[in-house]
Amino acid sequence: MKLFLKTKDFSVSGEQFELLWDEELDMLLTKPQPQNLAPYYESEDYISHTDSKTSFTDRLYQLVKAKNLKKKIQLVENQVINAKTLLDVGAGTGDFLITAQNSGFTVKGVEPNGKARKLAEQKGIHLLSSLKEISGQKFQAITLWHVLEHLPNLDEQIKNVVDLLEEGGVLVIAVPNFKSHDAKHYKSHWAAFDVPRHLWHFSKTSISKLFAPHQMEVTKIKPMWFDAFYVSMLSEKYKGNKFYLISAFFVGLWSNIKAIFTKEHSSLIYILKNGK
Repeated sequence: MKLFLKTKDFSVSGEQFELLWDEELDMLLTKPQPQNLAPYYESEDYISHTDSKTSFTDRLYQLVKAKNLKKKIQLVENQVINAKTLLDVGAGTGDFLITAQNSGFTVKGVEPNGKARKLAEQKGIHLLSSLKEISGQKFQAITLWHVLEHLPNLDEQIKNVVDLLEEGGVLVIAVPNFKSHDAKHYKSHWAAFDVPRHLWHFSKTSISKLFAPHQMEVTKIKPMWFDAFYVSMLSEKYKGNKFYLISAFFVGLWSNIKAIFTKEHSSLIYILKNGK
């Protein structure tokens, strides 16, 4: 493996990390990968484990999240006709599952973070702490919204998820794309590297190659347009830019414009179906 770049944990520890390029899979690996990742999530700034609306960034995130929930469910519904069972892996504080439930799905969710699970419980959503707690059940739809990049023992985790999918079911995965313009622009300051919480950094090639041995095929790829702006905003803040909103807007806009032609958006949603 070759050194791709050096970066650091901007949001919690300030520690330095390397990103190594796996040429065969065309993906990046974070090195070192801490044995205990829990302390790296212990921050009020880790927005997906909170419902915080304190800062401008928090409020913007929550506003966009609310608007996107319906779109996410519609995307799932369009892929599997009459799908009724859904598993969300890395469910955070449960908002996506609430939306799915309201749309007629029988839902189950997994979230390892105890604080996030408590917030979901307050909303009436009971989350499991691990996939190991699920037995004797398969799902027509399984979603991982910005979760795959967090999972240790990647191939084993992929197998565990795929084994829970019904024949003809759909797997929906959203991950950052290190081939995007904003990633190339910000380099070591690109917020979506988010080391060491993000253990892996994917390209379109790597997703196809990682899931092929599990008889899963990528059938469609969709962009996440807002991510270019949000990630650029965080990246500008990491750089210490006082005028981060203005700079982020133009970098995010240009990233999305370029992606119309390159198809390399800041984040991508992969629709995968099994061939079993």
